[in-house]
Amino acid sequence: MESTKFSQSQKRQYQKDKDILPPMSESPFGAFPKNHGVKGRGEPQVTATAPRKKPGNAAASSKSPPPKRDVLLGHTGTGGMASSTFKGTKGAKTSLSNGRFGHPDGPGKAGAFSKQHIPPTEFRQHYERGDLPLSIQHAATRSLQWKVDIDKLDYHHYLPIFFDGLRELEEPYAYVAYQGSLDLLERGHTAVFKTVPQLIIPLKTALNTRHPTILVNVMKVIQKMVTECDYVGEALVPYYRQLLPVFNLFKNRTRNLGDRMDYAQHKGTDLTTVIDETLNALERYGGEDAFINIKYMVPTYESCM
Repeated sequence: MESTKFSQSQKRQYQKDKDILPPMSESPFGAFPKNHGVKGRGEPQVTATAPRKKPGNAAASSKSPPPKRDVLLGHTGTGGMASSTFKGTKGAKTSLSNGRFGHPDGPGKAGAFSKQHIPPTEFRQHYERGDLPLSIQHAATRSLQWKVDIDKLDYHHYLPIFFDGLRELEEPYAYVAYQGSLDLLERGHTAVFKTVPQLIIPLKTALNTRHPTILVNVMKVIQKMVTECDYVGEALVPYYRQLLPVFNLFKNRTRNLGDRMDYAQHKGTDLTTVIDETLNALERYGGEDAFINIKYMVPTYESCM
């Protein structure tokens, strides 16, 4: 009786495991290969046995191959190991040691400092149509001749147009936009303060080109805005998050020329020097909240006060 009860309880346990346990639950990695299952789980274990020899056919049975066993050998694949020496073909995506796919030569350059594409500007259209009341004078020094009094111009209309042309590199558009912006800022005074919200997008677009020549011109224009126009320094503080990321990117990017002479500082075209001068001007004329906001966007900046 005991043997019968034991066999029935064993059958009930087997049926319970079969109904409750999920499929392929022999191990965390799935089912075992054939003939290597766990006793008491799933189907009964089947062991490979040699075929029974028949009398008179001993030679044929001795040459028969052994039964095949589906067994995985260690260190034969490309996954599941902490490191791999697998080398894929050049130019193709291969499985890396961290389980991801990537180029065997590594990722390419991010291009954070590379020059970006410069889209066409509205300033060029206005200049070619003759909408701007000025002309270029080629005398001993090149200058702009305004056909109307600058004080009577509508700064809400003209100043954003000239600021949009600061990302021009082709002449004469680059010179007219840069020199025209300086002339308007020099005579604008309080009129510039009212147009500050309209100037942020052209300035940000010009800075995002990441072209050294354009960056130098834009930063000199910002210096002119802060020093010549009333209350503009304080008005720019809320817009530091739009303007200063490019400052932080190029602030410490100095060139290593070895034993050669660098005349960019003497000419006023050294980018890192111009960035430091612009940040100092923003701190001096930006009020008491200027430094903490500059420090938030440019962590390597030190106060000049």
